[in-house]
Amino acid sequence: MLDSLITSKTRIKLLLKFFLNPSTTAYLRGLAEELNESTNAVRVELNRLNKAGLLETSNDGRTKLYQANTKHTLFPELHSLVKKYMGIDQVVDNILAKLGTVEIAFITGDYAKGIDSGLIDLTIVGIVDRQYLQILVDKAEAVIKRKIRVLVLTQEEFVGLKDKLKVDKALPVWTDESQNRT
Repeated sequence: MLDSLITSKTRIKLLLKFFLNPSTTAYLRGLAEELNESTNAVRVELNRLNKAGLLETSNDGRTKLYQANTKHTLFPELHSLVKKYMGIDQVVDNILAKLGTVEIAFITGDYAKGIDSGLIDLTIVGIVDRQYLQILVDKAEAVIKRKIRVLVLTQEEFVGLKDKLKVDKALPVWTDESQNRT
């Protein structure tokens, strides 16, 4: 879908990288290596996105870092579009809202970094019906055409594993306050 609207595969990869998890920062050479693209192709697209105001830059010594501009008027729409493209909206709506007592859920791994690897690592903290969870995961996988690997933790387990899970680099997708969304 997104590739029909945006013809540059490099631009799509960059939008996924920066707009899936807006706290992500990256530099030119690292992006080129990660996305398996030439530095020139990445530079051209970074410049276009930066000129449009969709990316912000900062300096880390002599290295220029790029990050999504969360203050841009199109940021909420792009963030939503990228989540829909990746199928994360399906995961949240079809799995988490119906499971039981979900305190928090977040995505780790490649997807949290904005890389579409085909495997979504979802961590759920709470008390859930695991059989029903598997049914919902199977349905979501069929719709989004991606594999979902789920880790369910109690609050106590989560506290003990918080550092190992790299929660600070995770993409939050649900909190118990989310249930009161309008």
